[in-house]
Amino acid sequence: MAIFNVKNVSESTRDKLKDAVEKMELFLNTNSLTQLAVEGDEETHEFYRGYLSDTRHLIVFCEVSYEKLGVSLRRPNFNVEYAEKVLYETYHSCVNCFFYPKNECYSEDGRYAYTGQDAIRFRKKPTREVRDLTIELSKIFEEVREELAYYETDYITQKRMQGEKV
Repeated sequence: MAIFNVKNVSESTRDKLKDAVEKMELFLNTNSLTQLAVEGDEETHEFYRGYLSDTRHLIVFCEVSYEKLGVSLRRPNFNVEYAEKVLYETYHSCVNCFFYPKNECYSEDGRYAYTGQDAIRFRKKPTREVRDLTIELSKIFEEVREELAYYETDYITQKRMQGEKV
């Protein structure tokens, strides 16, 4: 990929990660398990416990990628190889962590992606705050996924053809 394109994708991805981190940080700082699981049954507690855990993991992955992209962009000579590696890691940590959460409190249903409806389907009906955050994040991570689709397969193929282990 051309240096200009890699740099632009790095800047764009970094901006989107910053936006996602701000939204998650605000949510995590203003909501707790006891606030979200007011119904009190075990299933509800388990749902929100898993959701909060997945969100904490996601925010860490996003902050790490944000910092690495910042390092890449601040270097006096832009290092394309390092930036591509960071973009690859961002795709496989942040994007995959969002769309395939460990606790499976929600999932993406691709059949809805083309209908204009939200493609996120929750395992249990969430509170308005949880739903809004997840839908906002899905829009951000859909854009990141589209921008970084190259790094899902082509980047690895290119590295393997060069004889490098990835």
